[in-house]
Amino acid sequence: MRTLRDLTWLIILGAGSAPAVGLAEWQLHEIRQLNGMGAQFRLPARFQIVTESWNRVVAVPYIVNMPEKDRLLMLVGCDYPHRAFVLTSDDRGATWTDPRPARVGDDGKPSIGLGTSLAYLGKGKLIFYASGSVGAGQPSRWFSRDYGLTWGDSVLLAPSSDKKPWHIWDPPLIDRNPRTGKTTQLAETGYAQTGTNSQAYIRFSSDEGQTWSKSTKVPQWHGANEVSLFHAGNGDLLAACRTDVPRRMKGKTLDHYEGLGISISKDDGRTWSDVNKLYDYGRHHPSLVLMPNQDIVMTYVVRLGYVDDRNGFPQFGIEAVVSHNHGVTWDLDHRYLLHVWSGKRKGKTYWWPSSQATSSTLLSDGAILTAFGTGYRIQAGPDSPQAPRDVGLIKWRPNTKPVNSERAVRDAAFDSDLRNVFDPQE
Repeated sequence: MRTLRDLTWLIILGAGSAPAVGLAEWQLHEIRQLNGMGAQFRLPARFQIVTESWNRVVAVPYIVNMPEKDRLLMLVGCDYPHRAFVLTSDDRGATWTDPRPARVGDDGKPSIGLGTSLAYLGKGKLIFYASGSVGAGQPSRWFSRDYGLTWGDSVLLAPSSDKKPWHIWDPPLIDRNPRTGKTTQLAETGYAQTGTNSQAYIRFSSDEGQTWSKSTKVPQWHGANEVSLFHAGNGDLLAACRTDVPRRMKGKTLDHYEGLGISISKDDGRTWSDVNKLYDYGRHHPSLVLMPNQDIVMTYVVRLGYVDDRNGFPQFGIEAVVSHNHGVTWDLDHRYLLHVWSGKRKGKTYWWPSSQATSSTLLSDGAILTAFGTGYRIQAGPDSPQAPRDVGLIKWRPNTKPVNSERAVRDAAFDSDLRNVFDPQE
């Protein structure tokens, strides 16, 4: 991971023990869908900050749906250094259990570092990736066979076939037998960096993540780092790629300047198209959901590109955009503003309140549940660690009413202001 990205995680909590957790509740919320230059659609939704009563550092949420139990499981990184914690919901995200360490050591303390890339393999089996044990250890995959109750039998994360460190952020892609539902193959992406240049790779597993093929360096993914894989409804594979800081932005090193694009494979991930850039900078951390009509909904963070608010503070947000043709094009003129907030700080630490993840899943009632990280409550001074941080949830549904035919944003150049600069205020 990048140095500045790591600095985003240099978060400390004074108290080492977990506080008692109060029950969060759904609040009425309104999301907005843009309609070109026309009036925006206002859509009812539900919203909560799951962690608001915890008053600790909670970051990088990942959620999965375990349909056999109609249960959600969330993986988060708590405190500093980040430790992997899990919590569950049996009422579609309305209420959650207290967070518990994914695993504890002989000393009774959390023993797994930052956890990412949570995925549900089916029949109670899960996998996530960890940066290593607290204070020691190597990056590993961790497995659960009891719906996330316990985690063990870790497998070390091997480097790429050309011996580069394998950095990973996004969940593996799962192929299942359509008749039995059994997992037949996993595909995972990783990336390596040389200076400011990234190169993403792909590799495959046929034994639920225990062993892996040699990695393939995807030429079209030069300049991409985090890559989220997804099954489109027509059988194509999509790769939602976080792209490197644009070369035209010489001297910009904060990873918020990275962008977002889509690459497509028509041969099960063996070859890939060039990356179609949606945003040149400021948007990334995508999570994709397949709707019953085969539309694809992609949520992502907005860290740069919003104009400052009326008081001169930076603004951040969570957006969503829809593809109606299996990821070939995206309806940027009619994207959704799921949540927008003011950073309420200026100067070198202006970016602290931003988001660092989205994770979305389709619920059994047809709604989308989107989890995201936010630093909107950070109270630290300019030289102090960042705390607290929170996890938010939005339960929402895409618009079903007709929109206008405008496509000015979609037709604009990926590096234009029309694509990348926006005022989220009405």
